[in-house]
Amino acid sequence: MRRFAAIVLGGVVAIALFATLVHLLLVAAHLSEPAATTVQGMTLRRAWASIAAVLALVGAIGGGLALVRAASRFGAGSARRGAFVALVAGTIGAINGALNLAFANGGPGTGNGVIGAAAAIVLGLTAVALGGLALARSRSTIIEPEQTT
Repeated sequence: MRRFAAIVLGGVVAIALFATLVHLLLVAAHLSEPAATTVQGMTLRRAWASIAAVLALVGAIGGGLALVRAASRFGAGSARRGAFVALVAGTIGAINGALNLAFANGGPGTGNGVIGAAAAIVLGLTAVALGGLALARSRSTIIEPEQTT
């Protein structure tokens, strides 16, 4: 029961931290004011931001799995592959989110995809950090004790 409560609490904290970072990113970009008239439906920029966010999410999940695999019994090869996937997907997602946010001329509701772009930046940077940690951990498990002089 305690483990379940800890997992739920960790999830709530992670969601709160994610939402706070996305909001702070929108405030920093001066795009946090909602639009006077909202655009309904999927626009090209919303699709671009959504694809970037999904790519960054895939990178973050891959980085987390690679970080777990780097310390497990499956070997460093699969962890290194997952780390590279996280680094590439996170970088591409974060860059696309930043480009979408840079070209946006309004806040949420304008159809520019600013929420998805901000989420892509946060998730992309998270994926890069997790991928880098997994790559460093997998390299440290590959080095033999005799080679660390």
